[in-house]
Amino acid sequence: MAESDFYTEHLTCGLCLSIFTDPVTLLCGHSFCRRCITGAVNTRGRCPQCGTAVAPGQTCLPTNHILKSLGEKAREAGRKATQRGHESAEVAGLCPQHQERLKLFCVTDQQLACIICRDGENHQGHKFKPIKEVAASLRKKLEAFVKRIADDIDATERLVNTQTEEIGKTKDKVQQLTTQICRQFEEMHQFLRKREDQITNDLKHKEEEMSETLNTMETALSESRVLQAKVASVLDITDSDKFVKSWTEDNAMGTSERSFRPRANELQAVRRSSLSLGPYDSHLQFFMWKEMLQVIKPRAELLSLKRGSAGITVSDDGRSLFCTPKSKPPQSDPYLVFDAFKGFDPTVRTPSYGSTRGFGQTWHSVTNRAFSVNEFSSGQHYWEIDVGHRRYWELGIKDNFLKYDGRKYSTRCLSVVTELSFAGRPRKIGIYLNCTSKKLSFYDADNMTHIQTVSPGTLSSPLSAYFNIRCRTPDPNPMTVCWY
Repeated sequence: MAESDFYTEHLTCGLCLSIFTDPVTLLCGHSFCRRCITGAVNTRGRCPQCGTAVAPGQTCLPTNHILKSLGEKAREAGRKATQRGHESAEVAGLCPQHQERLKLFCVTDQQLACIICRDGENHQGHKFKPIKEVAASLRKKLEAFVKRIADDIDATERLVNTQTEEIGKTKDKVQQLTTQICRQFEEMHQFLRKREDQITNDLKHKEEEMSETLNTMETALSESRVLQAKVASVLDITDSDKFVKSWTEDNAMGTSERSFRPRANELQAVRRSSLSLGPYDSHLQFFMWKEMLQVIKPRAELLSLKRGSAGITVSDDGRSLFCTPKSKPPQSDPYLVFDAFKGFDPTVRTPSYGSTRGFGQTWHSVTNRAFSVNEFSSGQHYWEIDVGHRRYWELGIKDNFLKYDGRKYSTRCLSVVTELSFAGRPRKIGIYLNCTSKKLSFYDADNMTHIQTVSPGTLSSPLSAYFNIRCRTPDPNPMTVCWY
C-alpha cells in the first residue's frame, strides 16, 4: 500500500470521508472533524461510530494536534502523488486525467487531448486535429521561423561588419582630419607668432631708440657740465695776469668758446604720444585678419559671372550683377511698384538707396538668372555673395538653392521646397559645395552661422554657381561676388 493511501485510510473523518481538518477526539476514543461532530451531536446526541451518548458540552474539546499534523502530511503526500502521476502520464504520452494516449490536438485550446477528452464537456464544440498533422504543420512553421532568425542574424552580422569597417574608416578619417586641422591651425599660429614677434620687436626698437636718445642727452649734459666747471674755475681767478694767462694758455678756453654750440635745440625729448603703431593700436585684430587672408589656403572661390538672361548685366570685372530690363514696366503709374508676392503696392516717395523702394523705382516680376564661369566637378568649394539689401534672390547651384523672397527663407532640393525658420538678414551669404559627399550648405557669412544643408543626392558634373535676382529699375544695389 502506498504511503498516501495509508495516511488516507487511517486519517479519514467518518462523517465527511475526508482527511481530518481540526480533528477532536470524543471520550469514547473516536475522532472526527470539529465541524462534523458538532453538527452530528447536536442532531443525534451520540457518537456516529459506536453510538455512545455524548453530552452537549463534550463537543468543546481541544484539537488533537497529532491527528492534525498527520492529516497535513497525508494531504501533502496526496498532492505529490498526483503530481508524480501527471508527470509520469505526460512522459508516457498519456492523458493525466484519463490515462489514455494523447492522439489528438485541440486547435481551440491549443493543447493535447485524448479521445475521451474530445468527447467530454470541456471540449464540446472544439476543433481537433491528429497530432502528426499538427506536428508537421508546426515543424514547417518552426523551420520557417528558424530561417527568418538565421536570415536576420546574417543581415545583422553584415551590418556589424559594415559598421566595423565604417568605424575603421571613420577613425582613419578622424586621424587625417585631426592632422590636417592641427597643421592648418599651426600655420595660422606661426603666422600670428611671426607677426607678434615683428610688432613686439618694433616696439622694442622704438624703446631702444628712446634709450639711445637719452644716452646722447646725458653725454651732452655731462660735456656741458665739464665745460661749465672749467670756465667757472677760470672765473674764480681774481688776479688779472693769472686770469688772462689761464684763458690764453694753449688757446683752450678760446677754442672751447668758439666751438661751443647749444645742444638743447638739437636734442628733443621723445614724447609718449609719439610712440604709435598706427592702426595696430586700436584695430590690431582686424588688420591681422586681413593680413591672414593672404596666407589662408584654400580661400573663397574667385567666381566670375556670366549672364543667363537678357535682363541683367555683368560688370566688367565679372563680379557683379545689375538688373537692366529691356521691356518697359507693366504699369504707367510711377507711384506704384509691382511685387510678385504682394501685387501692386504704393511706393515711398523718397530717394531710394539699398533696399528702400522710392520715387521712380519699379519692380518687375520677371527673375533673371546668371551662372559662374567657374565649373566644379570634384572636391570642396566655397564662395561668398554680397546680397546687400536685395529683396529677392536665389543662390546655390542649379535646381538646388537657398531662396529669399523679402519675408522668409526657403531651400529647394530635388524639386522639394522647405521653408526655414532662419530669421536673420545677412548681407553676405556663404555657399559650401562638397562634391564628394554631395552636400550643399548655406551660411550667414557675416558671422558664419549655419543656415541649412541640403543633400541633392546626384550631381551632374560639371557644376556652376547659380544666381537668380528679380529686376528693379533703377538698380543701385548689385549682387556681388566677394573676392578676398
